[in-house]
Amino acid sequence: MSTIDIDASAFQSSGADPRKPDAQVLNSLAMQLCACYSVSDSEKELADAVERFLKRFGHLEVMRQGDTVIARTNMGRATRVILAGHLDTVPVIDNFPPAWLEPGDATIREDVAAAHPGERVLWGRGGVDMKGSDAVFLWLAAVLTQPACDITYVFYDHEEVSADKNGLGKVAAAHPQWLDGDFAVIGEPTGCGIEGGCNGTMRFDVVTHGVAAHSARAWMGDNAIHKAGEVLDRLNAYEPATVEVDGLEYREGLNATLISGGKGTNVIPDECRVHVNYRFAPDKSIAQAKALMFGADCPVKLDGGECQATGGVFEGFDIEMKDESPSARPGLTDLQASKLVRFVKERTGRDPVAKLGWTDVARFSALGVPAVNLGAGDPLLAHKADEQLAEGDLVLMAQILGDWLG
Repeated sequence: MSTIDIDASAFQSSGADPRKPDAQVLNSLAMQLCACYSVSDSEKELADAVERFLKRFGHLEVMRQGDTVIARTNMGRATRVILAGHLDTVPVIDNFPPAWLEPGDATIREDVAAAHPGERVLWGRGGVDMKGSDAVFLWLAAVLTQPACDITYVFYDHEEVSADKNGLGKVAAAHPQWLDGDFAVIGEPTGCGIEGGCNGTMRFDVVTHGVAAHSARAWMGDNAIHKAGEVLDRLNAYEPATVEVDGLEYREGLNATLISGGKGTNVIPDECRVHVNYRFAPDKSIAQAKALMFGADCPVKLDGGECQATGGVFEGFDIEMKDESPSARPGLTDLQASKLVRFVKERTGRDPVAKLGWTDVARFSALGVPAVNLGAGDPLLAHKADEQLAEGDLVLMAQILGDWLG
């Protein structure tokens, strides 16, 4: 790959006003980020470019671990805010390289055109999730030379893949002091509204066992797939709760997402696995969520093999944990958060809502840093083949954060 550089010429004069975002500059930053291929495992070129860009500004201290780049001000302010965005994207689906679409272009989605009449639209992988927000963070890093609070900017790798690769998680483990702060904003797409906290998630196999036999003599065996019918019955009978936490409503979910079993078309199966995903509200810890699924005394753990559930929804079945991530409370009681809520309400008329998916706000919550999701772009367009970001969202996000921090 060729080396790229993010154009910093627009910031080399002292005239950049953090309260008056320049749409052309923001558009240019977003396009440059999207034009650099950075599907997970391929972030290095973009991380290098981000690092070079940030090092051009003398008011920032820049650090790096792997392909995670961190820049921060050190002005002795009473509070510190963290702005974090991931550099990687999900795989390309005929949507790279990116392009700007002019108003009226037939490629612009009807919903995007209706919500943003007369605006140009950035089409292509990563615009919504989340290089648009990254562009705003880079702009803020360049222009906020005298912020009201100290700011830490985090651009991290491997968010879209398994948790063990996550660059933010690796920094939290190796250099937790780099993530010290009083409040954090994750730039996940929210249409510039606030989505507080997030549901927790766990994935596990519910395993049934049987005895293999020739299907012509089925009575000599014990059909593990047939036994899985009870697992599906319990899932069908489960009624997901809607839980209010700090004024926001989180809808839970318990669903089978995969099922596997059998070794041949004429063999009675001796094992069947139903893969289940439980999304739980932030009123619960991982331990409490496990107790509801498997019983309080079940010693099931990651990489611990199979363990029989002693209670809960899947009592009596063998369980094998595959993944688990904690929930995060909304984080809206903090003083910085209440100011941000006010600015968002003034600009958009929107009140905070619950984040129903899992995001890295949970990592900050685990570090004792309250965090919310706020970013450019419609979250319903993340990961879609026709991912599209209206240019107005870049300006709106920059205005909200510039007023809040400046």
